[in-house]
Amino acid sequence: MSTARAIRHQRHDAAQRPFIVIWESTRACPLACLHCRAEAVPDRDPRELDTAAARELLGQVADFGRPAPLFVITGGDPFQRPDLTELIAHGRSVGVRVAVSPSGTPTLTDERLRAVHAAGAVGISLSLDGSTPGLHDTFRGVPGVYDWTLDAWDTARALGMKVQINTTVTRHNLHDLPDTVRLVADHGAMLWSAFFLVPTGRGRALGALTADEVEDVLNFVYDMGSTVPAKTTEAHHFRRVAVQRRILARTGDDHVAVLGLGPLYRELSGRAAELGLVRGERRVRRPPLDVNAGRGFVFVSHTGTVHPSGFLPLGAGNVRRTPLTEIYRASELFTALRDPDRLGGRCGRCEFRRVCGGSRSRAYGTTGDPYAEEPWCGYVPGSFPHQRELAQLPAGAGEDASGEERRAEHA
Repeated sequence: MSTARAIRHQRHDAAQRPFIVIWESTRACPLACLHCRAEAVPDRDPRELDTAAARELLGQVADFGRPAPLFVITGGDPFQRPDLTELIAHGRSVGVRVAVSPSGTPTLTDERLRAVHAAGAVGISLSLDGSTPGLHDTFRGVPGVYDWTLDAWDTARALGMKVQINTTVTRHNLHDLPDTVRLVADHGAMLWSAFFLVPTGRGRALGALTADEVEDVLNFVYDMGSTVPAKTTEAHHFRRVAVQRRILARTGDDHVAVLGLGPLYRELSGRAAELGLVRGERRVRRPPLDVNAGRGFVFVSHTGTVHPSGFLPLGAGNVRRTPLTEIYRASELFTALRDPDRLGGRCGRCEFRRVCGGSRSRAYGTTGDPYAEEPWCGYVPGSFPHQRELAQLPAGAGEDASGEERRAEHA
């Protein structure tokens, strides 16, 4: 694989159609997660898109053309909607692949999993924020969530469903990440996603990681990609890391020394080795996909407001009044976010800005400016020692996301 192929690019023009559409079907959820973006509540909001409006939304997604973007039904807890299976089946009938991202609650039963599978859901994503009940349940705010999640995971796998496991990376589980990966390897998953917290919703109260800690974790996730299929969410500089590590492997340089990795990386690597997770290149690495807020990604709220990301609370219109295709393709907010020349600070000067772009959600959550530099990235533009190698990264180069990988990306 060349350096250019260290990153996968979307098969279609990201200015014309998104790779993925996330729909917050409801904010109702019995959990009390410490990081909750939606600040979920026990009861459904009467302003939610009803069944007819949700069916219309699925039609708007289909209007992007075939193959349609992947449509992910999330929440809150989507099982709070009695029309969930009806909407999954409708999506299938109009040519839209639908995945579900349920909460680990008592609603996550074998019967309901079988129902969404029978309706045509292509997969589910589940959250696992610690390798033990104590870690996970404390973070989710309700005892028993860990066991419900593992039971649902095993059931979904037995049904033949694709399962993505999402882990929110915060201070509470930094040192537990290798043990979480061990669980992913043992139970089996199509994908493990390390989600880096964005300070929005209840997540504002959780402590931020330092840029050095983030760099250590990103390199650890890269290492784990040889054991389990791994990606990141809201850590777009993982694409920079993937390029750097590809180059350093080819030149024979010590990535720890060149990238200045610290004690957290050494600790995580040591624990991974103890758990038998590091045994050379056991599988082909999955190159990260070039997707960012408004560039291949779109979020529709429970009331129909369209955002570039669920973690970037700037609205660009509402699907009740304006088609999603029009909002995505032509709104000022979305078109501006797709322009790397709008980026400020270090992101605007960075040689990796076209394959990274930083988290626009975290920039906004931290500074109030969606174009500000990524606050959890410590990279100094121009400091990577193999600048000539980066000439292999022209805009638009790289592997395309295959159909199978399109189905895989449901978080």
